[in-house]
Amino acid sequence: MFVHRRDVQIQWGDCDPANIVYYPRYFEMFDDSTSIMFEAAGYSKQDIVKTYGLVGIPMVDTRAKFYIASTHGDWITIESRVESFKRSSFEVTHKVFKGQDLAIEAFETRVLVGRDPQNPEKLKSAPVPAEIVEKFTKG
Repeated sequence: MFVHRRDVQIQWGDCDPANIVYYPRYFEMFDDSTSIMFEAAGYSKQDIVKTYGLVGIPMVDTRAKFYIASTHGDWITIESRVESFKRSSFEVTHKVFKGQDLAIEAFETRVLVGRDPQNPEKLKSAPVPAEIVEKFTKG
């Protein structure tokens, strides 16, 4: 299974007045982590959209469990992986570590979306290409 890790230093602008990371900033980091993971696997999101005629790869569900707070200057490691694929969607998990300790578990569901051939004004889910599934499941 393909796993991507990246280190991130918490910046001043990530924090609220209590000097802990304001939770929406983590969701931005998770979105970036998904894009970076796909690029590391050889499939940038922009290339996927262009190659397969998609409009985008929107997030349709997201949630997180927070265990340990981080503050300005801390270093965290975000470990991302695609847990599963369905016909047109995939599940991503992000585990955030502060040192060796699990600080956050986050989950997102994304769907590949293109124009509906019957009505170009509407969007329609599109199948995940087999080569992408193979890359992430074989590592």
